[in-house]
Amino acid sequence: MSGLAARAKDEAVARRGILFVVSSPSGAGKTTLTRTLIEKENNLNLSVSVTTRARRPSEIDGVHYRFISMRHFEAMRAGDELLEWAEVHGNCYGTPREPVEQALAAGRDMLFDIDWQGTQQIYQRMRSDVVSVFVLPPSAAELKARLERRAEDSEEIIARRLRNAAQEIPHWTEYDYVLINCDLHESFAQLRAILTAERLKRIMHSDDLETRVAKLLADLRQIAP
Repeated sequence: MSGLAARAKDEAVARRGILFVVSSPSGAGKTTLTRTLIEKENNLNLSVSVTTRARRPSEIDGVHYRFISMRHFEAMRAGDELLEWAEVHGNCYGTPREPVEQALAAGRDMLFDIDWQGTQQIYQRMRSDVVSVFVLPPSAAELKARLERRAEDSEEIIARRLRNAAQEIPHWTEYDYVLINCDLHESFAQLRAILTAERLKRIMHSDDLETRVAKLLADLRQIAP
């Protein structure tokens, strides 16, 4: 690491956190990509959504999602406690507002694994804080194969997910970046590069960096009049 990136790490230039949104049709690979990014990156927290759907065998409550009742979900929605919410595949999902706002104010980045509907709601509330990425599968046949290999859904649910994919994919144009997930390792490298670039962009525009540059120039004038 060198240059501006090293200076940012060593001197901890203050900046506001990023809402890093990753969306895709079910089975395109966004969950694997986002979980790996969380493992590899510092100062990146996964925004844990609440959902009314049943927990899958591989999922842990409070880690992958908070699994709540429809009654609880409706109460949170009515109390304006959700930053965004959506109904997907017959179930409701939402992002609790308070932990996100606290993280951004503290300079921590938040990772969102949400659909295009939730992304649109976050755009409306906090567009300047958002960096969004849409993940596409390489083909329809591969998307179907990935859903079948997952072996967690019935044939009926897989068919519904494929129908929904046809409705979700056209929204790729609404995102800042698009990845075609042909190879998981390559796609992860691209996703990580996007996050790094956007972090540096925020540092470049931070008030703290402007103050440092002003002091640097003032000091230069003193030693080289």
